[in-house]
Amino acid sequence: MSISDQFNKLGLSESLLNQVKEKGYTVPTPIQLQAIPPLLEGRDLLGIAQTGSGKTAAFSLPILELFSRNRQTVKANHVRSLILSPTRELATQIENNIKEYGSGLELSSKVVFGGVGKGPQVDAIELGLDILVATPGRLLDLIDRGHLNFSELEIFVLDEADMMLDMGFLGDVKKVISFLPTKKQTLLFSATMPPAIEELASDLLINPVKVKVNEESSIVDTIEQKIYSLEKSNKGYLLNALLEDASFSSVLLFCKTKFGADKIIEQLEKIPVTCAAIHSRKAQGERELALENFRQGKIRVLVATDIAARGIDIKNVSHVINYNLPEDPKSYIHRIGRTGRAGEKGIAISFYVESEAKMLKNIEVASKQKFTIDSNQPFHKDFSLAAPKTDKKSKGKQRKKNKSKSRR
Repeated sequence: MSISDQFNKLGLSESLLNQVKEKGYTVPTPIQLQAIPPLLEGRDLLGIAQTGSGKTAAFSLPILELFSRNRQTVKANHVRSLILSPTRELATQIENNIKEYGSGLELSSKVVFGGVGKGPQVDAIELGLDILVATPGRLLDLIDRGHLNFSELEIFVLDEADMMLDMGFLGDVKKVISFLPTKKQTLLFSATMPPAIEELASDLLINPVKVKVNEESSIVDTIEQKIYSLEKSNKGYLLNALLEDASFSSVLLFCKTKFGADKIIEQLEKIPVTCAAIHSRKAQGERELALENFRQGKIRVLVATDIAARGIDIKNVSHVINYNLPEDPKSYIHRIGRTGRAGEKGIAISFYVESEAKMLKNIEVASKQKFTIDSNQPFHKDFSLAAPKTDKKSKGKQRKKNKSKSRR
């Protein structure tokens, strides 16, 4: 396997190119191709790209390249670069990639997030860091306690900005920005551009390069989509039936609530199927262990809520199952994008109940496609044949009408 000329022409050092090759990359993704050269020139950047587009490498490789060219002794409690990420899993994933890409460059990095002790995080920051990856809550806590000084910050990256908005972190993000120096290189990445993020980008970025790839409404051709209509009470039975098929080797299952995720785990353990859940009620150690076991194939089914799984990049997911349709149609696109990655084929199955008709329609609009119900499953229910539901008032009116007719 050899690196393409496109990678060789991006201006990266031999050390970074070797690590890129080690990771299995041969051709840069569109966002890497368009973002890396201007970032190496020190330009601000606005990137519209969803998870899986290669954007972590698009901002990590230029940071590592610039810092390796211009090495500095970082003062205690200072950082040269700050990468702000909405979730613990995403932040950890970014820092792991940075360590892999930067192997041998002797640049320091650390990830900080809540849910774990501050001690090791504070100790690392006290030594000074080239790159700090953080979630907003823990970062603000460390700032308030006087553990961080941003006076020498050179590069700021705001990743998954729209998710920050969805999770209610926009206020925290703006507070973090208030502590940063005006003069710096700034990178903002978002899968979508709602008005609040457009306004933030306008305030934050100076004459930015704009890169737009892999729009949120796009679904890759390698994903086969199936919609199974059924009664809600049969969801568990259908899931069990599907898992009897050995081709369901690595299944990422999305459900609506933390309680629902735990209930599904209880059901699967009775079969038994190797499984685990990730959601906000799980301890950080539990979540990381579940993800690692899923990556390594030690568990067959990973059950997740949207917030916990956003941005998680796991290779070779054979199937995505939507146990519940998402209320936000964009989440459907994000969910099923966890399979069929890097040119591999994948299957996305959605359990659809009658009360979700409007949600299914919204997903069709958002994804620019028309679904056909797949009846090839043992619990198929044709809702088009179901009798229309009437409320109590209409039933009462009908009874009065019938009585009136009988009197006549």
